[in-house]
Amino acid sequence: MNPAAGTALAVLLSLVSAAGYALAAVAQARLAAASPAAPDGRGALRALLARGQWWWAVGLNAAGALAHVAALHYGPLTLVQPLGALTLVAALPLGAYCARRRVTRTEWRGALWTLGGLVGLVAVTGPTAPGEALSLRESLIVAAATASLIAVLASGRLRGREQRGADGPAARGLGHATASGIASGVASALTQTLTAALALDLPGAEPTWWQTALLAVLISGFATGGLLLSQTAYRGGLAAPLAVVNLSNPAAAAVIGVALLGETFRAGAWGWLIAAGASLVAARGVVLLTKGGATAAEPAPAAATAAAAVSSPAASSPVPVVASSVPAVGEALLAAVPAPPLAPESRPAPAPCATGLGAPESEPLPTPVAG
Repeated sequence: MNPAAGTALAVLLSLVSAAGYALAAVAQARLAAASPAAPDGRGALRALLARGQWWWAVGLNAAGALAHVAALHYGPLTLVQPLGALTLVAALPLGAYCARRRVTRTEWRGALWTLGGLVGLVAVTGPTAPGEALSLRESLIVAAATASLIAVLASGRLRGREQRGADGPAARGLGHATASGIASGVASALTQTLTAALALDLPGAEPTWWQTALLAVLISGFATGGLLLSQTAYRGGLAAPLAVVNLSNPAAAAVIGVALLGETFRAGAWGWLIAAGASLVAARGVVLLTKGGATAAEPAPAAATAAAAVSSPAASSPVPVVASSVPAVGEALLAAVPAPPLAPESRPAPAPCATGLGAPESEPLPTPVAG
């Protein structure tokens, strides 16, 4: 295959990967909002495992990962990684479509800031040299340290006790999203170690069969944990947790590369400055996405919702009116995911109907006057 065709195929596979990840994220967010569970999240995992729609989201995640790996086979990392950031751009309109609303300007600005920071981080991060991997001892140390950090992030111990009640699900979701991205990044690093072990190129002594099996178990655990943590993070929204997941994943891989594999940022000292600036830009984007998501999530007044339900031509139709710009494939894949239940005060009032007492169908019964 000539270089031009390989680059075109890498771009196409990267777009497919981003679409798969975006559809999976939107499906997970809808399931997180629709799953009945206690405020602290207990019982959510058991409820999700019993739902076939959640396994569809898992399959979409797997498809996105396979397309990403295939894209890296045909194209360079400097091209594939920035295109992977389009997951956030695709997930924003899909999530808004499922919520039957428009993407706010604040959300678009936050997405652009986050994408700019993510592209900046990827641009100064050099790829790992072929055959360079963690030793078995380093892998175990990284796994233990990561498990401890994930436990702290997932439990919310980094926030003060006085702030836990005020932060709400959005702040807790960002902690779970950070833990999810770190788990996925460490799983990628350990996968590289497992590949080297299977090829008998692992630094140090040749690993035994049980050491190789231990690496496989650790990879499965971190990959599964990252998926479940992202599912929990989406209980506080979609855009901001997804942005944090996409940022913390390469950040964790970069930390491992710099600390243990002897890597460094490109352009020397300027690379470190660019990485620091890109991190600040991405943080600004996450803040904007958090504000934009909170504004868009405010329920409409009950009276306006009821009026829209009665006066809208689509109120009597079982199929809602949707934006024509949404791809048909996204509509087909997300149609099976149930919409989150509305609170009692935000549910539309039922349309008036005939009662058999002679009242017209379009008018409610007169209210009796006391006395």
